[in-house]
Amino acid sequence: MIVRGAVLREMGLPAPYAESRPLQVEELELAPPGPGELLVRIRAAGLCHSDLSVIDGSRPRVMPMLLGHEATGEVVESNAPGFAPGDVIACAFVPACGTCGPCAEGRPALCEPGATANTAGTLLTGTRRLTGVHHHLGVSGFADHAVISAHSAVQIDPSLPPEIAALFGCAVMTGVGAVVNTAQVRAGRSAVVFGLGGVGLSALLGAVLVGAHPIVAVDVVPTKLELAQTLGATTVVDARDTDAIEQVRAATAGGADYAFETVGSAKVLEQAYAATRRGGTTVTVGLPHPSQTFSVPAVSLVAEERTLKGSYLGSSVPSRDIPRYVALYRAGRLPVDRLLTATVGLDDLNQAFDDLAAGTSIRQVLLF
Repeated sequence: MIVRGAVLREMGLPAPYAESRPLQVEELELAPPGPGELLVRIRAAGLCHSDLSVIDGSRPRVMPMLLGHEATGEVVESNAPGFAPGDVIACAFVPACGTCGPCAEGRPALCEPGATANTAGTLLTGTRRLTGVHHHLGVSGFADHAVISAHSAVQIDPSLPPEIAALFGCAVMTGVGAVVNTAQVRAGRSAVVFGLGGVGLSALLGAVLVGAHPIVAVDVVPTKLELAQTLGATTVVDARDTDAIEQVRAATAGGADYAFETVGSAKVLEQAYAATRRGGTTVTVGLPHPSQTFSVPAVSLVAEERTLKGSYLGSSVPSRDIPRYVALYRAGRLPVDRLLTATVGLDDLNQAFDDLAAGTSIRQVLLF
């Protein structure tokens, strides 16, 4: 079939993207789903910094590529057990095989065949269903239809508005999961979140959900700090202040029990570590350029019993966690809808990524 989608053919074109237009809307040939795959009519796809990182070249990928990894849609054709036409699904951006070592240990975010396929720009089987174009993280949601592995799909409540449903596949699963799964934050412990994009604010929502206190939010954008306060942050700190780390320490009685870095910056990771108390845990969620490095006082890991952890996909089990988070949203305990800044059309994507890069949006969602 012929689909219409946004293709990136060259990374690193200069901003503003509304002028350089790195994403070109094209008609592409999409082959039918193979064994274990689904044809999905995409209903909505969120714009994430992980997409922006491919566009600006800080997250190198094989080119050309049809972008979009935070998506929801309706199954049109199923070639996999457990799925039928009409099922509404959210996409997980790591297709977990279920049988490799990490999957067998309950860590599908680290699926080895899934990582290989994502790096190669293929589906889990190693094939491409897009003619002449690579898949993005097994999803390629910036198109009206996609073929995905059934291992990338999680059935969800069909009554959920698509612009909200899309957010659960990345922002919510990653941010809330970093708090609930990776750090396992306990009630009454202090937390600080560096970076208040879709993932960072989801981490803030997760901290509120589990009863962390106090909760500090750090960013450079005043409107994001204001939103963080309405979502449950007890203290907000402007990262541009020269004493920002001291403000965090003062608000958390010497340093946070848990610090979350969601920016994708080695410098911010160092700041998050510096804002963590003795015996505390620093969790990094952002994806910096592979060339970035950081340093910490090595002795502090032992003498202060510090923990530094990475979190990918929120250390989630998507089939378990996405339905849980949707249920918590329905119960009013995860106000995910507050993250939605705007909805856009396929032809608006370049300008929308300018807005994302400028920090003027939290989550914009492409609607079909």
